[in-house]
Amino acid sequence: THDTTMNSSLISIFTTSHHQPHEWSRLRLIMTMVQMSTTLGNIQIELYTKDCPETTGNFLKLVDSGFYNGLHFHRIIKDFMIQGGCPNSKNPDSGKAGMGGPGWQIPCEKSALAKAHDRPGLFSMANAGPNTGGSQFFLTTVPTPWLNGNHAVFGEVVKGMDVVKSIESQETDRRDKPSTPMQIISVERI
Repeated sequence: THDTTMNSSLISIFTTSHHQPHEWSRLRLIMTMVQMSTTLGNIQIELYTKDCPETTGNFLKLVDSGFYNGLHFHRIIKDFMIQGGCPNSKNPDSGKAGMGGPGWQIPCEKSALAKAHDRPGLFSMANAGPNTGGSQFFLTTVPTPWLNGNHAVFGEVVKGMDVVKSIESQETDRRDKPSTPMQIISVERI
């Protein structure tokens, strides 16, 4: 019945000419998408705002502040994932890329931890152990079931998986840092 009520509410939002502000914010909460513009093209990600409100809320706070703009993917592992979101990666040659965060950590949200890493294109929080997520994220390029229960899945690629795969195919050094900098030019809501 909750889904029926929700669907009726969404239908009424689109079929009436006078929208209440709270209806628009509710719709925005349900259907949040972001576009990550990178050196090699755009990646569109649907966030699981309904199922994972705390994790997505933290990410969107950083997106809205421009935190990710100008950072780089600092870690690429073929047949696994691409990782970004470290503020130390603004300078792609920094030896501290991969060690930074926003200045706080968030707890692992149970609903996000319950989601399986069962396919390519999943958007997850990187962490250094339980409850240490902050700003770093990764996008899977293959199913990664060994991560289940340890990393919060909070979105998925809906367009631009070819860009993710192109970034994944870049040459890296022995520490998985891309030889050619792969910039996250901007991340914004769409």
